[in-house]
Amino acid sequence: MAQRDSVREPAAGPAEEVAEQLAEGLARGGGPARQRVAQGLRELGAVDRAVYAAVAATPTPSLDEPLRRLSNAANNSGLWLAIAAGLGVAGGEAGRRAAVRGTVAIGVTSALVNLAVKSAWSRQRPDRAGAGVPVWRNVRMPTSTSFPSGHAASGFAFAAAIGHDQPWLGLALRFVAAAVAYSRVHTGVHYPGDIVVGSLIGEGTGQAVASLMDRLRPARKPSRSGRDEQHEPPDATDAEAAPVPALGPEAG
Repeated sequence: MAQRDSVREPAAGPAEEVAEQLAEGLARGGGPARQRVAQGLRELGAVDRAVYAAVAATPTPSLDEPLRRLSNAANNSGLWLAIAAGLGVAGGEAGRRAAVRGTVAIGVTSALVNLAVKSAWSRQRPDRAGAGVPVWRNVRMPTSTSFPSGHAASGFAFAAAIGHDQPWLGLALRFVAAAVAYSRVHTGVHYPGDIVVGSLIGEGTGQAVASLMDRLRPARKPSRSGRDEQHEPPDATDAEAAPVPALGPEAG
C-alpha cells in the first residue's frame, strides 16, 4: 500500500497537455458527441500521466543502465545510421538500397516531427524530478517540446522503410525501435503518449517513403543477352524442317 501511495502523478499544466488542449477545443464546439470525445481525451491524458508516474516509481535496477545507454545511442539517429552503414557495406545491392531508403525515411520523418508537429503543440517535458525518476536513469533533457517523440518516430520510420524490402529485418528493427521508444519514458524525458504517437507517425512515414521511392526508381533496361536472344537467327533444325521445293524436269 505504501508503494502505491508513493506514486506521484505529474500535474497537468493548462498549456502543456495535448489531450487537454484538444478536449477544450472540442468542448467549446458544443454537442453531446463532442462532449463525450472531450471527456475521453481528458481521461486519456490522465492515464498517460499515471503510466509515466508508475514507470518512474517502479524499481528496475537491472534495466536502468542498459536503457539509459540505448536512449543515448539513438540520439541524432546515431544507432539507425550505424545500422544503415553496416547494411550498405555488407548487405550487397539489396542492403544498399534498404540503407538509402531507411536514411531518407529518417530525414523526412525528422523534418515532419520537428518542423511541423512539435511546432503545432506546446507540451512541456515531464517533471521527472517531481515524478521521482531515479537520477541514475537520467539522460540529457532535450530543449524541444515533448509531443511527439522524435526518437520513436525516427526508429519506426527506419524500420518500416527497411522492412519494405526485407520484412524479417524490418520486424527485428521494430523491436529495437520499440525498446528505444520505451527508454525515453524510462529515462523520464517523454510521456507514454508521446512515444505512441511518434511511433505511429514514423511507421506511416517510413512506409510512404519506401513506396514512393519504389515508384520513382527507374525501370531496368533490358539486358544485352535479352536483345541477342530476340535477334538470334533461326536454329539449324528449323532450316532442316523447312519444306524443299520439288525439282521439275527442266531443272536437269
